[in-house]
Amino acid sequence: MKPAGYEFQSEFARRFVAQGEVAGERRGRAALLIRLLTLRFGPLTDEGQQRLSQASSEELDAIGERVLTARTLEEALGLH
Repeated sequence: MKPAGYEFQSEFARRFVAQGEVAGERRGRAALLIRLLTLRFGPLTDEGQQRLSQASSEELDAIGERVLTARTLEEALGLH
């Protein structure tokens, strides 16, 4: 963990930390969507969970928008 306000001196460290932050944010978004989709449509299949865990940030955003209006899990996931 880096203390608040600390700036890494090496470009490698800055890039490595930034990649970790992006990956962590994406995992958190996927976890939230899994929870929302489960609450709305019931337990997700392994395929549905895998799709979310492998989705890009842009795909997760699109699924997050569709979850509000989708009538089925497949529609929310963009499968049809």
